[in-house]
Amino acid sequence: MGQLDGRVAVITGGGRGIGRAIARRYAAEGATIVVSSRTASDLDAVVAEAKAGGSDGLAVVADAMDRQSARLPVTEALDRFGRVDVLVNNVGGTVGKAPDPYAADDATFENTLVLCLTSAWWTTSAVLPSMRDAGFGRIISIGSGAARHASGSLPYTTAKHGLVGFTVQLAQIVGEHGITVNLLSPGWTNTSLVDWDRIAKAKGVTPEVAQAQSARESAQNRVLEPEELAGMATLLASADGSGITGQMIAVDGGYRL
Repeated sequence: MGQLDGRVAVITGGGRGIGRAIARRYAAEGATIVVSSRTASDLDAVVAEAKAGGSDGLAVVADAMDRQSARLPVTEALDRFGRVDVLVNNVGGTVGKAPDPYAADDATFENTLVLCLTSAWWTTSAVLPSMRDAGFGRIISIGSGAARHASGSLPYTTAKHGLVGFTVQLAQIVGEHGITVNLLSPGWTNTSLVDWDRIAKAKGVTPEVAQAQSARESAQNRVLEPEELAGMATLLASADGSGITGQMIAVDGGYRL
């Protein structure tokens, strides 16, 4: 028996990177997975793997930058399976180049806030009524080292810090209904969002040197793989995680201790 047998889990940004790793682990633990992103082929591959392993799955093409589209993975999961037990708000990143704070680049700042923070509200608000009615729910958002440090662009760091407040306040509000809310924060992790060539160019070094410099920011002197976050994500979604709520939990190799 898996830790998530009989559960239905929605994972946004579930076609690649950390979202994909969590979706694959949840399926292996017996969950029915609903994965969303803008790229159908990535999602179809994750769902096909889940079904080959004996779990059900659904791919939902959705745009996290649009409030109606962002809610589709939740609404389609409810229509198809009648419930959502676990929501993983994984989608995120920086929209455009890091804005110059001395030049009022409203669009870049606001778009990154929408992608990393507001989109989590859209999906969460769509799922909360059904979780309250069921008396059970697990909401897990994916944070960043930028949720604790000044380690990203201004809008990205602002958004990730915002997820901390979102997590603790929501946990306080919904706790009496059997719903837990937590923030799982990685440090440097090998995903498609980490462009070592771009980072290297900005620093004037080779990609190999850029990756080595980033690795040295953690106590373990390494960059983690996405699969290393899946275990904690599973614990938070499982019965064993029922007493954990309102927490920011770092799985980051000891990033910037």
